[in-house]
Amino acid sequence: MFRRFLSFFLAKMAACKFYIVIINVVALLFGAKSLNNGLARTPPMGWMAWVKFRCYISEDLVKTMADHIVSAGYKDVGYEYVSIDDCWMAHNRTAWGELQPNPTAFPNGMKAVADYVHSKGLKLGIYADIGIRTCAGFPGTAGHFQQDMDTFASWGVDYLKLDGCNSVEAQFGTLYPEVTVALNKTGRPIVFSCNWPADQTFKHIKPNYMQVAENCNLWRSWWDMDTNFGRVKYIIDWMGQNQDDIIPAVGCGKWNDPDQLVVGDQGLTVDESKVQFAIWAIMAAPLQMSNDLRDFPDWAREILQNREVIAVNQDKLCKMGRRVFKGEETEVWARPLYDGSVAIALFSRAQYRGTMFASFEMVGLPSSMATARDLFEHKDLGKYQDMFTAEVNPNGVVMVKLTPVKELP
Repeated sequence: MFRRFLSFFLAKMAACKFYIVIINVVALLFGAKSLNNGLARTPPMGWMAWVKFRCYISEDLVKTMADHIVSAGYKDVGYEYVSIDDCWMAHNRTAWGELQPNPTAFPNGMKAVADYVHSKGLKLGIYADIGIRTCAGFPGTAGHFQQDMDTFASWGVDYLKLDGCNSVEAQFGTLYPEVTVALNKTGRPIVFSCNWPADQTFKHIKPNYMQVAENCNLWRSWWDMDTNFGRVKYIIDWMGQNQDDIIPAVGCGKWNDPDQLVVGDQGLTVDESKVQFAIWAIMAAPLQMSNDLRDFPDWAREILQNREVIAVNQDKLCKMGRRVFKGEETEVWARPLYDGSVAIALFSRAQYRGTMFASFEMVGLPSSMATARDLFEHKDLGKYQDMFTAEVNPNGVVMVKLTPVKELP
């Protein structure tokens, strides 16, 4: 009887502005174990410190990056999170057991940093570790799950990246859900990024991706990114080889994370940068830049602010694309979109410019005729029948949107 009343009550409240508040209260009262926070319905977009800056982070750096995200137009196309990674903490907790920032790097405290980021219309992300120490040796969250989640909520944190160093990977199926419950109890909407599958995979433990997706908004599955194209290709290879395990868990609010974007960093050419951005869009990956926006080439900004590629990444069908063809030096990736079209990326690893093709059957297009739109060149390419062909640069990509043409009977 009570359950019937509760269902009726929630159905009525769904029409009013207090719905989210009521859901949070019910979650607290009945110990909701899954995340279901309504966040990250499309892949999160923002800036993250680690790949570019490692431990060289500070309050001034975070504020400056927030300023540039707004002034240089990144916020206008969807980038909203400004995320601090490892090394932000003091080496000791307070006398009450609370985490505290390094007083030299963050002299005004994290609440002040969050307030500044929020004043720009952006959101703050922070880093912690589920083990006894972070990867860089700072205090871990083990034994302090609820206390640390409450601390982050009190500071106004909007996004949590929870690493898995110095812990027992075989226990992640219990530990990460405990943090999920602790986040629910704070009552604050915080996007939850887990390192759960990645660290288990490193230890040859097969992750339960469906359980991960019940507890995390996004999850790292494999190796860390670095500022060279070899690492980009290595991660793309792993994602393609393991896509059948990963894809079933992906959906609105649940994303696989192949790690940060290094577009614009030294080490990648223009073509290589387009490859990463295109494949990340096809994979419905979070778009987290890790670069120095204070000294940034125009060509890299154009790639990262490409509204047509971003639209593929943010498509509301919430389908992760897949590698549909793998040759010796070429591969084809495809992603179905909400409007019935298909985004495809022709990726060449060859050292010469060459012709590539993708049949409509291969990419899952339910039509023999389609129009093609080049998403990097921003131009219509006309009609194609049965297959799309293009010339692709060495270590380059051509990304198009194929839209079916209705055929007359």
